[in-house]
Amino acid sequence: MWIPTEHEKYGVVIASFRGTVPHGLSLEIGDTVQILEKCDGWYRGFALKNPNIKGIFPSNYIHLKNACVKNKGQFEMVIPTEDSVITEMTSTLRDWGTMWKQLYVRNEGDLFHRLWHIMNEILDLRRQVLVGHLTHDRMKDVKRHITARLDWGNEQLGLDLVPRKEYAMVDPDEISITELYRLMEHRHRKKDTPIPASSHHLFVQMKSLMCSNLGEELEVIFSLFDSKENRPISERFFLRLNRNGLPKCPEKPERHCSLFVDLSSSELRKDIYITVHIIRIGRMGAGEKKNACNVQYRRPFGCAVLSIADLLAGDSKDDLILKVYMCNTESDWYQIHENIIKKLNVRYNLTGSNAGLAVSLQLFHGDIEQIRRDYTSMFTHGVSITRKLGFSNIIMPGEMRNDLYITIERGEFEKGGKSVARNVEVTMHIVDSGGQILKDFISFGSGEPPASKFHSFVLYHNNSPRWAELLKLPIPVDKFRGAHIRFEFRHCSTKEKGEKKLFGFSFVPLMQENGRTLPDGTHELIVHKCEENTNLQDSSRYLKLPFSKGILLGNNHQGIKTTKESFWITSFLCSTKLTQNGDMLDLLKWRAHPDKIAGCLTKLKEIDGSEIVKFLQDTLDTLFGILDENSQKYGSKVFDSLVHIINLLQDSKFHHFKPVMDTYIESHFAGALAYRDLIKVLKWHVDRVTDMEIQEHIHEVLKAQEYIFKYIVQSRRLFSLATGGQNEEEFRCCVQELLMSIRFFLSQESKGASALSQSQAVFLCSFPAVYSELLKLFDVREVANLVHDTLGSLPTIMHVDESLQAVKLQCIGKTVESQLYTNPDSRYILLPVVLHHLHMHLQEQKDLTMCARILSNIFCFIKKNSSEKSVLEEIDVIVNSLLDILLRTILEITSRPQPSGSAMRLQFQDVTGEFVSCLLSLLRQMTDRHYQQLLDRFNTKDELRDFLLQIFTVFRILIRPEMFPKDWTVMRLVANNVIITTVLYLSDALRKNFLNENFDYKIWDSYFYLAVIFINQLCLQLEMFTPSKKKKVLEKYGDMRVTMGCEIFSMWQNLGEHKLHFIPALIGPFLEVTLIPQPDLRNVMIPIFHDMMDWEQRRSGNFKQVEAKLIDKLDSLMSEGKGDETYRELFNSILLKKIERETWRESGVSLIATVTRLMERLLDYRDCMKIGEVDGKKIGCTVSLLNFYKTELNKEEMYIRYIHKLYDLHLKAQNFTEAAYTLLLYDELLEWSDRPLREFLNYPMQTEWQRKEYLHLTIIQNFDRGKCWENGIILCRKIAEQYESYYDYRNLSKMRMMEASLYDKIMDQQRLEPEFFRVGFYGKKFPFFLRNKEFVCRGHDYERLEAFQQRMLNEFPHAIAMQHANQPDETIFQAEAQYLQIYAVTPIPESQEVLQREGIPDNIKSFYKVNHIWRFRYDRPFHKGTKDKENEFKSLWVERTTLILVQSLPGISRWFEVEKREVVEMSPLENAIEVLENKNQQLRTLISQCQTRQMQNINPLTMCLNGVIDAAVNGGVARYQEAFFVKEYILNHPEDGEKITRLRELMLEQAQILEFGLAVHEKFVPQDMRPLHKKLVDQFFVMKSSLGIQEFSACVQASPVHFPNGSPRVCRNSAPASMSPDGARVIPRRSPLSYPAVNRYSSSSLSSQASAEVSNITGQSESSDEVFNMQPSPSTSSLSSTHSASPNVTSSAPSSARASPLLSDKHKHSRENSCLSPRERPCSAIYPIPAEPSQPVNSCFAKWNVASVPRCTRDSPREREEPLGPISTLPEAHLTGKSPNLSLPSVSPDRRMLFNHIGDGALPRSDPNLSGPEKAVNTTPSSWSLDSGKEARNMSESGKLMSPPVPPRPTQTASPARHVASVSPSPAGRSPMKGSMQSFTPSPVECHSSGLISNSPVLSGSYSSGISSLSRCSTSETSGFESQGSEQTIPNYSVSEEPMRKESKTPPPYSVYERTLRRPVPLPHSLSIPVTSDPPALPPKPLLARPNNLENSSRRTEQVPRPRPLPRKVSQL
Repeated sequence: MWIPTEHEKYGVVIASFRGTVPHGLSLEIGDTVQILEKCDGWYRGFALKNPNIKGIFPSNYIHLKNACVKNKGQFEMVIPTEDSVITEMTSTLRDWGTMWKQLYVRNEGDLFHRLWHIMNEILDLRRQVLVGHLTHDRMKDVKRHITARLDWGNEQLGLDLVPRKEYAMVDPDEISITELYRLMEHRHRKKDTPIPASSHHLFVQMKSLMCSNLGEELEVIFSLFDSKENRPISERFFLRLNRNGLPKCPEKPERHCSLFVDLSSSELRKDIYITVHIIRIGRMGAGEKKNACNVQYRRPFGCAVLSIADLLAGDSKDDLILKVYMCNTESDWYQIHENIIKKLNVRYNLTGSNAGLAVSLQLFHGDIEQIRRDYTSMFTHGVSITRKLGFSNIIMPGEMRNDLYITIERGEFEKGGKSVARNVEVTMHIVDSGGQILKDFISFGSGEPPASKFHSFVLYHNNSPRWAELLKLPIPVDKFRGAHIRFEFRHCSTKEKGEKKLFGFSFVPLMQENGRTLPDGTHELIVHKCEENTNLQDSSRYLKLPFSKGILLGNNHQGIKTTKESFWITSFLCSTKLTQNGDMLDLLKWRAHPDKIAGCLTKLKEIDGSEIVKFLQDTLDTLFGILDENSQKYGSKVFDSLVHIINLLQDSKFHHFKPVMDTYIESHFAGALAYRDLIKVLKWHVDRVTDMEIQEHIHEVLKAQEYIFKYIVQSRRLFSLATGGQNEEEFRCCVQELLMSIRFFLSQESKGASALSQSQAVFLCSFPAVYSELLKLFDVREVANLVHDTLGSLPTIMHVDESLQAVKLQCIGKTVESQLYTNPDSRYILLPVVLHHLHMHLQEQKDLTMCARILSNIFCFIKKNSSEKSVLEEIDVIVNSLLDILLRTILEITSRPQPSGSAMRLQFQDVTGEFVSCLLSLLRQMTDRHYQQLLDRFNTKDELRDFLLQIFTVFRILIRPEMFPKDWTVMRLVANNVIITTVLYLSDALRKNFLNENFDYKIWDSYFYLAVIFINQLCLQLEMFTPSKKKKVLEKYGDMRVTMGCEIFSMWQNLGEHKLHFIPALIGPFLEVTLIPQPDLRNVMIPIFHDMMDWEQRRSGNFKQVEAKLIDKLDSLMSEGKGDETYRELFNSILLKKIERETWRESGVSLIATVTRLMERLLDYRDCMKIGEVDGKKIGCTVSLLNFYKTELNKEEMYIRYIHKLYDLHLKAQNFTEAAYTLLLYDELLEWSDRPLREFLNYPMQTEWQRKEYLHLTIIQNFDRGKCWENGIILCRKIAEQYESYYDYRNLSKMRMMEASLYDKIMDQQRLEPEFFRVGFYGKKFPFFLRNKEFVCRGHDYERLEAFQQRMLNEFPHAIAMQHANQPDETIFQAEAQYLQIYAVTPIPESQEVLQREGIPDNIKSFYKVNHIWRFRYDRPFHKGTKDKENEFKSLWVERTTLILVQSLPGISRWFEVEKREVVEMSPLENAIEVLENKNQQLRTLISQCQTRQMQNINPLTMCLNGVIDAAVNGGVARYQEAFFVKEYILNHPEDGEKITRLRELMLEQAQILEFGLAVHEKFVPQDMRPLHKKLVDQFFVMKSSLGIQEFSACVQASPVHFPNGSPRVCRNSAPASMSPDGARVIPRRSPLSYPAVNRYSSSSLSSQASAEVSNITGQSESSDEVFNMQPSPSTSSLSSTHSASPNVTSSAPSSARASPLLSDKHKHSRENSCLSPRERPCSAIYPIPAEPSQPVNSCFAKWNVASVPRCTRDSPREREEPLGPISTLPEAHLTGKSPNLSLPSVSPDRRMLFNHIGDGALPRSDPNLSGPEKAVNTTPSSWSLDSGKEARNMSESGKLMSPPVPPRPTQTASPARHVASVSPSPAGRSPMKGSMQSFTPSPVECHSSGLISNSPVLSGSYSSGISSLSRCSTSETSGFESQGSEQTIPNYSVSEEPMRKESKTPPPYSVYERTLRRPVPLPHSLSIPVTSDPPALPPKPLLARPNNLENSSRRTEQVPRPRPLPRKVSQL
């Protein structure tokens, strides 16, 4: 049975539990769990990380921990009772763990490893704390380390700053906000600016001396030298090196490591040097023989110097190598280091090139004890301490020192009868009073133990040696008296014996007879001569002699014979026990000399302070002893001396002796009667303050008042104890009188900075220190009243100088901090006077820092005692006194400009922060009663209004992000909690006082604005927090955003009709609030928009304002990252539900739909922009958004902004052509006018003309970079016209040159033809602008299908590539996934005329093949019916899909959406015909190229011939025969008779071409390929025999050259357009007779001019063997069979320009690729034009409902009514072209032309059967935009012609088509057939064509080159009728310049369409150039109506216009 747990409430998981049992709870090791119930070894509860999921788990998996339970029951809360530091550490490490892994993912290796080490350290420390065996001090130390590391990690990871008190986190609710602010500020400041250490320490470690000429032991002496003062500042560090230059005792680190301690900050400067002197121990001369002398001398060796500045940059731990200089002249040795420092080292040699002293140096900062703790290992191993010379800057009491420093300076000696100078060595001993030498009291330096004697180094042959060797003599005090130092002088011989001969001595006593020690300074000692054997052991013999020349001269010893020899030493005493001052000694011995007391007290002020503090207690005893014995005589002087000593302790050097004096007062002071004299003298001084001229002395007295009062109080206590409290009343009266004197003195006013005000300031500084002393004697209330009266007596602020104001505030501050203020009784007395002074200062805005500090302290006390009743009264007092002024102060401070200096800025921020924390503290302490009283206090509504505006403004300031540092989340949350509580109180006042007739817009607006920015604060966005942090915040404060949101909604509802004042102003702010991802907040706030719409509808009948504002704000807010898909859905659903019953529901639904669609696009745009690199997704998304702004929202400015964003994306991706098209969108909105435009984006303020000119030039540059030179030419012309109209010939010349350069580039530079790919994006996971749509994409240069597919899969890494080309079903559309369907498509060029004309170079034509493409084709083979395994061609159909885009490519994007699909099916027979037509054309092209020697080698022709002949022999063409020529097929398909005939003709034509091709091949074939050629010839005869061909006509060989392009062709009967007379209708599936076509019809006749034009657009198959191999495909089910079925299943672009190889294995394999290519890559090359002329082809296709068309007679064999025979039976005349009725079989142009655009490299060719004028007329509906169409039609009405984008062709004078003046009519061909013909009703488009037919003499056959071609039926190859009026002449008919179009297309923003005189085609207005003699004019506006140019037609195609938003003029953009 499950029972609730009592004690087992909290535990930690010690082993992971998978929760596999029923109701099991899955737990990970380390999780913390809260236990609710238990049962038989199982617990039920939840993991604290996920409290919503409860379950059961085994009890033995849980380690229980102690915890306390709050709110027992259903909502109980468990808090572990462990140490708060441990709790914090655990939760912090959990948070770090997640972030630590992210560091690894983000590759932040450095921080990753550092954090790892810190985490391990914290875990180790945690274990130590948990074990619980630490001492109190050690525990404190460990916690300090833990918190330091936690804070470091939090800072590195950008987490919050944790406020702490004694290492534990503080609860913000438990302390006042002012205290919280101080804790935060203290930690922040500690983190930002570490407190500079006052003391520093230098660690020196000697490593080695590297020198080549060692061999002797060395002494190395380190010291610190001040080059500024030219003196050493430290003792010496002395160490010995062995003969190898290494330390002598390496096992003792203290012998070669030292710490130079107690360096002050002033001594860390560049002129402090480390000096190193090296002394060698050895022979006198370094080069002497070894046996010359055995005695060892100390001799100078070298010196090295290093500036300490090198260490200040950083604590370098690397070894330093110091250069060692050798001293050449020993007399300079004493100053060698100074010379090196002064850069005079040229006089010294280096010890060697590689020589040097290796040392390690490190600088430490801080107290020496702290250094000991932090670097314990250094002190544990051993380090010698090298002290400063003398006392450190701060003398600590109890410091025991008694060091005498002796410097052996120099000597002056006589030669002593020698011819050369002496080698003098000084030996020093310390001799005590008994004549015994003191052992071990001479210290050479730290690192070396003290010795009993010292030998100086020897200078060679020098009678005036200078040593400057410093020694320390640490002699104990008891041995000092009577001791002396003896110096013995010896001459060191360099002879073999090496003896040292004594020749003199000196001595100096350490203490004089009167007890004074040897004074500091230099002493010249007498050198007493003596013999070598003189015994100096008996010191009494020489101590009677004079020792110093100064004493000798002073005492005037005439009896002593003076000597020239002298010896100088310098002494310096550093002692806390001995003094050198005689006056001090006299004062301490005052009883011995009573007559000297007055003099001694006077001289006390002159004695050095360090001497006084050394004997502080003795001195004080002396003073009070004198006072007790003779107060009348010496009372005033003792008082003055006491004041001097007290003030001496104020000095920072002696500051630490204050506790010594305090101890003295408490424990040693015995002057029970002293208080009387002290009060009397103090009062005397205070009474005379106002009278005294010189105030210095009274200042000293007033400064000392604290200790004077301490002495008074202690003296009175001693007296009371001794007498039982006598004279108490008298004492009180004395104190009262003293304080009255003080009050009078303080109340005196003086203007300006007078002496009196200075004295008042001095008094106030130390007055608060007196309170605690008074409390020892008086009651708290008494003292409080005394202080209240004293502070109240201060003069008003207006009459006081500024220094006194500051001091007064400091006094009040100290009062608040004093013990007196902590008592509630005294606090209530003092508070009014404190607040009074604060109010005055705040009103004047003076001393704000101090005011803030005082206020902070006041609120700290209030919070600590908040439970007391008195606190509520204090709050009342503070609210009444300070709330207003506090608000004004914050407003004043924050409105000031921030100071520039960093220190000033910090202070400024501190002041602001402190005032803010004070305000928050006050507001948090206020209760309902306080708020009510506050609001009742306002007498008028204006006062209340001003107050509310003020407090709302202050709150807005507090919410600013810069108010607190970014990691102060704790402080921000507390502030927000206070703000929202206050706002809830005040909103009630707002409702009651400022609604209805009292409505005040300003205050309501301020309220809403505050609420909005409150909700939007970053620190309240809980979604960004870690789960644990979010949980803590919610538990403590809840979600404050929702609370404020509900308050906004409530207040909004109260507004009523006043809501109209806030529409649309509040739409943006409220929208920002609703975008916050908090569901409750959104549910509360979104309905407000419905309310706004409703009120706006009532006011103006619509809500356009609401819509406009919503749309404007949405863009900016969502681009900042706000909003999500959930919001879009919620916005839509809530508002739709709200408006269901509204009368304006329809317009509301429209608005909501528009905004929702905008959100979809903006969200997609934002998601795409997160990607680093530019890809198609970014560009497509921008295009989608840009179009939405233009078409649906008509937001011009946003539209232009996104144009430029898109432009930048294109430039980044190097899509220069697309960038140009994009910029043209903006260009089109501008006119050539002088209207001024404002500064916008990156454009300066300029005229519209200037901006348009700049745009034109930029666009031209981009077209140039994108190799779209034709478009650039058009723009060059347009801008040139502008220059010409302004006579700006200079720029005109440049523009013409630029235009010329673009023409050159067209002809000279190679352009790659891109491939095009169709991409379908299916599934709901795609962005909105792609979802379930299909696009055609223009590939990059050299990009094939495989590469494109890979790129798309990289852009959409989660997408699945579909393995088929079929249209997906609905399940794919609705799937929660991404599916990509990719295959290549073939462009269908729009501009056919340029491509069909002969003589135009390929460089020009290549542009029109792949530019301005609207339509694309894709063929998919499939089998219909039963598949014949022997011959699959019988059932192989082709589904041909035409994709029509919304805009042409290229355009503003590399891809555009497919707007419409047209699907037709081709029968197997039609497919076969098309395959043969294309193969024949390919053969012709290759043969022609070979003939004209355009081929580099003959291999392509060889391979093509081999592929066709070999395939035919092996059954290629024969398969077609088997499939379609069998009787069974002909009987079953009677309607295919003509097609079968056509197929036979094509097969025979192929045979002719092959025969001619073999002849050409034979001529050019290399010798090594002859066998292959012979094989081909043999196989060809086999092929001919299989086709039943015996012999070809002779004419074929007679004029072989015309096979390539000029072979006559017989047209087959193909269907016209599949339209009914009523209108256009696309038939998806058609009968086998209906052919795919381009719906273009024109009459054709053969003109001689046309026949002279040459078609050079040829192609070559990439795989001759495979693509056109007629063998059956092994697998008809797979798409790879496309090549065996139809060559139309192709890739998009010829690859010949890319010099692609023949089909490789890779390409063969690509046919099975997952994204399907319709067929293999073409590999054709674009070759130059053949030399021989041939006839142009203008081919066109049609779809035609065959059922409505009767069969007609034609002029070809197929067109006759008599049956056809095989071609071998035709008369010879037919074959030679001599009969006008017959022509050789030719390729069907309709099939051929369309195929040419698709694959095999077979490019579009001209139709030999069209005359020039006929080509100008095209009645096919085409892809023109509404805009350009309207414009062009408008132009055609005005009779103006537009120039072509390519250079105009020469006038063709030979053409009879040019006889019409305005526009040439189209002469129509006359049918040469004489027989009658059954008429039929033409399709609507045919009427136009037939209307253009007229009799013309041009209808003669062209016999050029001997091959005849005859005019055919009037409706091109695809129509099957002849007009009944063809025999009669039709009058000249002026053709409309606008060709007839079936359907309008929206063009790309910039399209170039060719327009010529023979075939007028309109340009879009952006590129149209009127070619008239009129002045240049603006292009027609796109908004002109488009006239119908088919009015004269008997029938008219029905146009389906696509609406396009009209571009508006840019309003000042």
